[in-house]
Amino acid sequence: MKPRHVAIAVLVATIWGVNFVVIKVGLRDFPPLFFSALRFLAAAVPALFFVGRPRVAWRWVVAVALALGVAKFGLLFVGMAAGMPAGLSSLVLQSQVFFTVLFAAVLLRERPRPVQLVGMGVAATGIAVIAFDYGVGSPISAFLLVVLGAAAWGVANVVTRYARPPDPLNFIVWVSAVAVLPLLGLSLSIEGPAADLAALRGLSWTGVGSILFIAWVSTLLGFGLWNLLLRTYEASAVVPFALLVPVAGMLSGWLLLGETVSAVRLGAAGLVIVGMAATTVRWGRVDRVRARVGEPGLVGAGGRSGSM
Repeated sequence: MKPRHVAIAVLVATIWGVNFVVIKVGLRDFPPLFFSALRFLAAAVPALFFVGRPRVAWRWVVAVALALGVAKFGLLFVGMAAGMPAGLSSLVLQSQVFFTVLFAAVLLRERPRPVQLVGMGVAATGIAVIAFDYGVGSPISAFLLVVLGAAAWGVANVVTRYARPPDPLNFIVWVSAVAVLPLLGLSLSIEGPAADLAALRGLSWTGVGSILFIAWVSTLLGFGLWNLLLRTYEASAVVPFALLVPVAGMLSGWLLLGETVSAVRLGAAGLVIVGMAATTVRWGRVDRVRARVGEPGLVGAGGRSGSM
């Protein structure tokens, strides 16, 4: 890769890692489901009016919107609101990789290579260590919500693999638009209209900035740059840069939020990153589709990334 493209890849991974810190900050101002609905609304409007009609069947747009927009991000935001640190969330969410491999094997008959199975085992060991270390002094339910969010992301990746959207940006924008109403409905029924109205009345520049960063910088800008790289290089050259997302997430969580990064968690993070590298590098077309659908954090932007 050319040096400027390497710089772009590192920039996108950094944006997606910092995105988890921004989510944590925004959760101070908004109920989690309402916050997720607002971020998707900001990502869809006004982009919706410029991307044209969906380029795939509506059933795929709706399916990915429910799996990715509603389930993945709803669970992620609720888990982080329940106490899951930003840095660890960026790391644990990467378990979506082996959920994707598992679901693709079961539903699409795509057989993983032996090195991928080994990598999944290594990464799973790291996740288990983090779960034990986190559960010692914190509610394990928050951790499990993020893991379930990663599983939902795996479902979305497989659906997207099957749908094969010809224009990923168009697909992301429409997925964002469709996800808004279900998230709003869940927020009104679970968090209550009073909580949502109170958040709007007390709207701060921090809250507005969080929404705009997640929607415009992390989702639209990050996703656009990521796809620029994927149009220029093979997925096997681009996707590994997404392994920097949890590194950026844990580092920014430590620097900006004062989150604890113990030696145990660092070691476990190393296991996860090594395991994810084994499952992602040179996995051909599935990598390309996942990288386009993941955003970090929406179809979090790179199927390997951390948050769209």
